[in-house]
Amino acid sequence: MTTIYDPPRPWTASYAEGVPEDLAPVEGSLVDIVDASAADYPHAVALQFFGRTTTYRSMHDQIERAAAGLRAQGVRAGDPVAIVLPNCPQHIVAFYAILRLGAVVIEHNPLYTPRELRKQFEDHGAKHAIVWSKVVKTVQEFPADLAVTTLVSVDITKAMPFGTRMALKLPIAKARESREALHERVTGTVSWDALVRSDPLPGSHPRPVTDDLALIQYTSGTTGTPKGAALTHRNLLSNAAQARAWVPSIVRGDGCVVYAVLPMFHAYGLTLCLTFAMSMGARLVLFPRFDPDMVLAVTKKNPATFLPLVPPIADRLLKAAKEKGVSLAGTEVAISGAMALPHDLVVPFEAASGGFLVEGYGLSECSPVLMANPVASNRMPGTVGLPLPGTECRVVDPDDPTQDVPAGERGELVVRGPQVFGGYYGKPEETQAVFTNGWFRTGDIVTIDDAGFVRIVDRIKELIITGGFNVAPTEVENALRQHPQVEDVAVVGLPSVHSGEEVVAAIVVASGEEIDVEAVREFARGILTPYKVPRRIFVVDELPKSLIGKVLRRQVRDRLLTLTTGS
Repeated sequence: MTTIYDPPRPWTASYAEGVPEDLAPVEGSLVDIVDASAADYPHAVALQFFGRTTTYRSMHDQIERAAAGLRAQGVRAGDPVAIVLPNCPQHIVAFYAILRLGAVVIEHNPLYTPRELRKQFEDHGAKHAIVWSKVVKTVQEFPADLAVTTLVSVDITKAMPFGTRMALKLPIAKARESREALHERVTGTVSWDALVRSDPLPGSHPRPVTDDLALIQYTSGTTGTPKGAALTHRNLLSNAAQARAWVPSIVRGDGCVVYAVLPMFHAYGLTLCLTFAMSMGARLVLFPRFDPDMVLAVTKKNPATFLPLVPPIADRLLKAAKEKGVSLAGTEVAISGAMALPHDLVVPFEAASGGFLVEGYGLSECSPVLMANPVASNRMPGTVGLPLPGTECRVVDPDDPTQDVPAGERGELVVRGPQVFGGYYGKPEETQAVFTNGWFRTGDIVTIDDAGFVRIVDRIKELIITGGFNVAPTEVENALRQHPQVEDVAVVGLPSVHSGEEVVAAIVVASGEEIDVEAVREFARGILTPYKVPRRIFVVDELPKSLIGKVLRRQVRDRLLTLTTGS
């Protein structure tokens, strides 16, 4: 083995035509990309939500007004400000308004249970929050030491077309159910609508700079413990620039249409839908949740030029398009991430769209995109593609990450580049554990072929990736251990054709007790968000453990695989 710190980049020879080998360092801040698009395309559609559109000029004005409103509420540069919103126009405006003040965005899943949401607030301690009306009561019920002093309530239905809002008020059961799913009346908050009626922020107000902290993105990381990845304006600007460079065929401006079917509180959706799209001057079509019929209705008039997705979404969209006779033509580039992309999905999707469906790879700590297959005929199914321009990677011995493994052999992927974060928020020890001599340890075991294509072959970390979301086994195990009849538990991921992996638990029942596994699942639903609840629970006599008593999850997984497949 040899130690290499400035490795060659053979993958650049495999780049698609027009993709540069490297990029100039970024300047300015994320706020500048909205300023630029508003200046270049003031009358172009920036946002589309249930058919209602917002121009770049109008969106920019709302950002400036919302920023002034937040400042009047006490938000200052450097302050952490929580966003707890689904995909909606208010989400984009809130994101950039916070950044305009030099404050720091913290994204949260609005479907989290009260316990999960509270845990993140305990970690970052934000005293300002912009929250979906459906979640306001949860935040208001936080204990006194977590009290949010500025709580802005958002009614997302206000961003819908007038006709749609009126339909929600009809005295029929379906309309009532839809209204209740989207909005809840609240008191004791600042109204978002009042916020955006503020006078615009003075142009002289200081702006953030490139190396300021911009975002705290929560991730389970490589150790399974949820923590906030601290991402700067440089990190996020660089990743947006790398994404633009990767798709030179997509022209900036009104002709670019991006679908936000991925949640923007997730790093993947945030970068490709929120920052990349805005930097492109694109029409960003927002969907509060993925609904194939809703997506196809938009496709008829405004097909997606660029479509970030995960394999289950691609599969459902393709099937629905065939059933309804809707063409996917015009979808130039669909990029899939978060889980392996099956080749038998790529072929029919590309045939239906006439464009490309390529796989990429990233981590929240890397803003998040590190690699993607070229948008060209030399894409390599079964791999996660090539490192993006300006991204360096090595394959090292997992037990000694200072040592590179021989070319073509498997080892741990370590990376560095302008999109790689500097550390976890308030966690110096955890930060130190994932860096070696300036290289970030991904925790993934890979091989790199002679053309530079990277193939993930194993995972050091024991995270479960289900439907594109990371689930830390320890968190699920801790929840199940609270059940009075569960003596011990191990949680693992098993392959699933629908979601990449499914969360599965093996439990040991307390001596002399009987247990109803469905009752255990119901118990878990009261603690965990739905995608973390085990899909299946197996009762076992004992769990395999090491000499020091640590449960050997890999052996548990192997045994459950044998049990479920018979092989």
